[in-house]
Amino acid sequence: MSTKQATYLIGVDIGTTNTKAIAFDGAGNPLAQANITYSPLPTAAGTHELDPETLFDAVVTSIRGVVDAMTTGSLLGISFSSAMHSLLAVDKAGKPLTNLITWADLRSSAQAAALRDTAAGQHIYQHTGTPIHPMSPLCKLRWMQEQEPALFERAQKFIGIKELVFFRFFNQYLIDYGVASATGLFDIYAKTWYPEALAYAGIGVERLSTPVSPTAIIRGMDPAMASQLGIDAQTPLVPGGSDGCLAQIGSGALRTGDLSLTIGTSGAVRMLSQQPRHDPQARIFNYVLTEEWFVSGGPVNNGGVLLKWYAAQFLERSFTHSEDFDWFLQRAAQVPAGAEGLIFLPYVQGERAPVWDAAAKGVFFGLQATHGQAHAMRAVVEGINFSLYEVAQSIEETIAPIDHVYASGGFTKSTAWLQWLTDLFDKPVTVSSTADASATGAAILGYQALGLMDTLAFAGASPAAATTYYPQETSRIAYLRNYEKYRELYHRLKDLFLPAP
Repeated sequence: MSTKQATYLIGVDIGTTNTKAIAFDGAGNPLAQANITYSPLPTAAGTHELDPETLFDAVVTSIRGVVDAMTTGSLLGISFSSAMHSLLAVDKAGKPLTNLITWADLRSSAQAAALRDTAAGQHIYQHTGTPIHPMSPLCKLRWMQEQEPALFERAQKFIGIKELVFFRFFNQYLIDYGVASATGLFDIYAKTWYPEALAYAGIGVERLSTPVSPTAIIRGMDPAMASQLGIDAQTPLVPGGSDGCLAQIGSGALRTGDLSLTIGTSGAVRMLSQQPRHDPQARIFNYVLTEEWFVSGGPVNNGGVLLKWYAAQFLERSFTHSEDFDWFLQRAAQVPAGAEGLIFLPYVQGERAPVWDAAAKGVFFGLQATHGQAHAMRAVVEGINFSLYEVAQSIEETIAPIDHVYASGGFTKSTAWLQWLTDLFDKPVTVSSTADASATGAAILGYQALGLMDTLAFAGASPAAATTYYPQETSRIAYLRNYEKYRELYHRLKDLFLPAP
């Protein structure tokens, strides 16, 4: 990549499997990047944690890697994206007392189930925009208070990974509105912590970070940290937002009717709006992007992780490279659309949107003697697609009809998977050549914060850099036949998923 640019800004995305830093010029061209991967800690089933020191080191190393790669040019600033729903308890000195508890941790399932259908749960969803689910810090805090009271009382602050980064950089506890809006504790209308949610969690505002605008500018980094990063201590840092919301703008889904769809480890679909859209059935979230924009949608637990699970548990094959996904999808493509009637309900880790049920289970339905391994593999992929399509229908009913789909995430490397999803949605699906949608979105907010952009897209973005897929009606007929049964499966079986009394 060429580094002969006068100025650049670094977008950093802190995810649950990797941290990526990318240098962008003012036209949105990526100039240099660094990527650090990591794995969750070995824990019991239902527990999902990351080592906060590993993540912090990944942030430092990736930023330094990009700075070192940019042998010419001037750094304008650094803007951040991070995964949502993480929780980390720290002591008075800011030292972690726990590992980083991620969205995938289900230990607060009982607390979420008890709250969800109550009046308090409905109020919290309406004010915070976050559906009641064990993914949220709201429920994690209640679980910690009940199950780990000594730890809960010892903790000085409850923060997320980006807040830890900013604390070590600036000795301040700050949280952007976007990440705050995914905690279940933040009033998305008043832009303050929501009292009823705090009361449920058993904490006061003093134990949380100070909410700030996603486009705030923070200067005055600790000199030792600045030296470690290889930057000036007065370099502007921008809090940015959450990975899902920033992927919305990073993938170019900016108009009413534009749906962004991401499949990586998990998946999500989202739509941009200028105000939160309350769903009476509480199927979708409403998160803050900026003071003027919100992102509504829903995440699903399943994406590439489901293919890995199936290959490991049923095929005794581990996934370590992209070639493994290619092999899986090639096998799945050996059978026609609809897997000849075999349907998979992909709730092996419970589910988030649209059912928000941590107790939900996976199901193969319609299995016959004529079905083989390839049918099951095709049904697994189609189950992921069906789960995203069901969330998309919830978005259409709540926000606006879908006109166009913009895809991002690791699955976009597979033309077969993209076509299958295109046929199901019956809409054009566009895949951008963007280096990373979330890091790109972070950079866009960074340029806005510095007053160098006034839109949610880089002016130099080239339509020619995108590939668009178009639906094929024949395949859609087979998908819809299965989808109608898929929608009924959860509702008919949900009571059977509950633990025995």
